[in-house]
Amino acid sequence: MTRTSIWLGAVSLCALSALAATPASAQSTQTAAGSSITNTVSMNYQVGGVTQTTQTASDTFTVDRKVNLTVAELGTTTTQVSPGQTAVVTTFQVTNTSNATLDFALVVTQQAGGAGAHANTDTFDVSNVRIFVDTNGNGVYDAGTDTQVTYLDEIAADTTRTVFVLADVPLGRATGDVAAVTLTATGREGGAAGATGAALVQTAGANTSGMDTVFADGAGSTDASRDASYSAKDDYTVLAAALTLTKVSRIVSDPFNGTTNPKMIPGSVVEYCIAVRNAAGGASATNVALSDVLPTTTTYSSAYGILLNGTMTGSTCNLDGASGGSYGSGTVSGTLPSLTAGDARTLVFRVTVN
Repeated sequence: MTRTSIWLGAVSLCALSALAATPASAQSTQTAAGSSITNTVSMNYQVGGVTQTTQTASDTFTVDRKVNLTVAELGTTTTQVSPGQTAVVTTFQVTNTSNATLDFALVVTQQAGGAGAHANTDTFDVSNVRIFVDTNGNGVYDAGTDTQVTYLDEIAADTTRTVFVLADVPLGRATGDVAAVTLTATGREGGAAGATGAALVQTAGANTSGMDTVFADGAGSTDASRDASYSAKDDYTVLAAALTLTKVSRIVSDPFNGTTNPKMIPGSVVEYCIAVRNAAGGASATNVALSDVLPTTTTYSSAYGILLNGTMTGSTCNLDGASGGSYGSGTVSGTLPSLTAGDARTLVFRVTVN
C-alpha cells in the first residue's frame, strides 16, 4: 500500500467515527506529501549508421509536506444575544490547505478589551465556552447531534470543516455590550484516527532526501505567519431591554367633596397607575409580570377592577387598558405580554383609604 493510500484509509476510518455524516470533500489537486516523483530521460544514438542500445537515466525525489491552514468566521455580522441566554453560537470554518492529512487542535480565547471582529470593542466575557464540530455537515448547530471536540481528526488536504463555538451570556449585560472570542486551529501530525497527533516540527537546514516539513501558513487575527496555526475572531453583541418602573397615585373622590377638589381622608378613592417603560434602541421585553402588595391601610376596589396594558401620554396614564390581572391575598398582579423598545404600558387599579 502506498503512503497516499494509507492516509486515505485513515480519513475513511475517521469518517466512520466522529464525522460519519460529513459530506465527502473534493479530491485535492495538490501532490501529496511523501509522494515520490520520478523523471526518466532516454538517449538513442547510432555508431557507423547502426542504432545502438537505448540508454536511460532516472531521478527520483520525495515531495515535502507543506503545512497550511485557514480559519474564517462564517458570516459577516456579530452574533446578537440576550442577557442570560445560553448556548449562543458563533460559526467558523477550518480549512486544511496543506498537501497532507493533518489533525488540528482547537482553542477558544477571550479578549480583555480591544477591538472585536466587527468594528466594536470587547467589554465582557461569556462563560461555559465549548467547541463542537458540524457532525452532519448541514452548517447549523444541532444540539444532541453535533459532537463536542478539542481537535479535528484526520482532515484530508483541501478539506473544510465547520466548527461551532458555544457560550453562555451573563445576566445584567446592557445593549451594545460585546464579548469577542478567537478560535485558533493548530496543525498536528495526522497520526491515527481517534487521537490527536504530535506537534509538527518544521525541518531545519537543507532539503533532505526524505519528506521534509515546511510551515506555509499566513498570519491570522492573533497568530504569526509560518507557525502552523491560524486564528479568526467573532463576537457576541448584547441586545437588551432597558425597563424603568414608576408608580403614581391620584385622588378620585372623597366622602364629603365627591370628585370636586377631593382630599385624602378615610373613605377616599385613590387610583394607582403602575407604568413600565422600555427605552428606545433595545430589545422587546415579553411577559413583564407586575406584583403590588397593598398597604393594610387601604382596601382594593373590586368594583373598578384592574386595567391592564394601557398607554401613556407623556407622563399621564391613559385609562384605556383592558380588564385583566388579578387580586388575591392583598396583592394586585398582572402581566404585560409585550413591550417593544420605546414603548410604555400601564396597570391601573383603585383602592379606598381605610
